[in-house]
Amino acid sequence: MLTGEKVGLRARHEDDIPQLMEGLADVLTTARATGQPWRPYTPGAKQTPFTVDDEKEGVVHFSVVSLDDGALVGAANLWGIDKHARSAHIGMGLLPIARGKGYATDVVGTLCHYGFAVHGLHRLQVETLADNTPMLRAAERNGFVREGVRRDASWVVGEFLDEVVLGLLVHEWKQRAAD
Repeated sequence: MLTGEKVGLRARHEDDIPQLMEGLADVLTTARATGQPWRPYTPGAKQTPFTVDDEKEGVVHFSVVSLDDGALVGAANLWGIDKHARSAHIGMGLLPIARGKGYATDVVGTLCHYGFAVHGLHRLQVETLADNTPMLRAAERNGFVREGVRRDASWVVGEFLDEVVLGLLVHEWKQRAAD
């Protein structure tokens, strides 16, 4: 397990999936997180948005747990891993009961360590909706720089929303760690 100050990132367990589905697979959360339309999943379905395929290249999925009590608090991933360009994207979602507790900043920081120190990546990127203040704050607190806005890039339950692109380079991450 990778640990930050407040959270641990560990392998996804089968019994995590129902909790993640209940807390993060509603219509609005799905549309905001993935840009894809929501669809219902039969309880116990073999394939869900939180089912992990360990054979799939280019993505690493984690369950996020509180270091205080080991409780599941969300999901996180490094996706779009490009071994040639040494880049990847960060994604995460916190269960409603875990929001507002500083976990997001810690998750992003722990994913940065994983991407830069473990994978040897050069660049990490975050794309998030312009109104997702918690994710924007978490990324910026970890040194990510706003690189641009993709106007009306996401269709979210009846309206187009802007998407902010943020990036962090390994030398910037190392400099922050040295300070």
